[in-house]
Amino acid sequence: MRHADRVALVVAIAAAAPAGAAVAQGGAAAPALLEVLSRVGARVEQYYSRAQSIVCTERVVVQPIRSDMMPEGFGRSLEYELRVEWEPAADGGKPEAKVRRELRKINGRTARPQDEPKCLDPPAISPEPMEFLLPSRQDEYTFTLAGAGDDRKRPAVLLDYRGRTPGKPEVTWTDDCTRVSLPGWSKGRVWLDPATNEILRLDEGLTRRFDYRTPYERVRLGHAEYWTLERADSTIRYRSFTFHDPEENILLPESIDSLTVFRGPGVGGHRTSQRFSDYRRFLTGGRIVK
Repeated sequence: MRHADRVALVVAIAAAAPAGAAVAQGGAAAPALLEVLSRVGARVEQYYSRAQSIVCTERVVVQPIRSDMMPEGFGRSLEYELRVEWEPAADGGKPEAKVRRELRKINGRTARPQDEPKCLDPPAISPEPMEFLLPSRQDEYTFTLAGAGDDRKRPAVLLDYRGRTPGKPEVTWTDDCTRVSLPGWSKGRVWLDPATNEILRLDEGLTRRFDYRTPYERVRLGHAEYWTLERADSTIRYRSFTFHDPEENILLPESIDSLTVFRGPGVGGHRTSQRFSDYRRFLTGGRIVK
């Protein structure tokens, strides 16, 4: 593998799954779980209806790492204006929540129209991370109540989940970038505020490692015959942000930290840090309120 090659991971949130209740805890405990899922689903719908009128600044640092987890070369710093797009279900379809990014800065300088995105840059449009908790999406996952805990001294109800039916992996090779898509290969834990049902934290990882074959034409150029995606971990934290005129407190993303690790000759992985700030709310007539 050439030194400049990079591998990007795209884990699709929604996997095709059969209809039916997505609960893993049976007996007398099942109604409690279904009640939690119902409340969380309603809260996520409410969150999207409010978040679509909010924009923020997202600062991203992508740091490639070697197989020994040490940094490889210089990181890449990016700044975006970010907003959520929310399309409720229509004509029997499933609702969609997406994150849309507009690039503003690259390594501290103003982005130019001709700047091309790099392999590890966040996509301009991506699924919103909480989409899988919408009522119409919950049957694609198995959920289990995992007891109580706390996150940064805040009490929490723990809700574990995993994809019910893993989809077909897809590996796309373009120039010096390889993209791996693993729909339904995720598992994780949701940390819920027991009083408000709001999400405090969201942890996610792969259900198992993924081995894939390198195309023959790349093996001829010196690439390894097989690579392994060993880890794809992420943690999203939320906190309350205050808005004025009218007064309102909304729990919004504060940070995302992720680690992706590949194993194979000449391939490592990357750490990505995303920080969200400068939240402002669009009201009417193009008016923005902090």
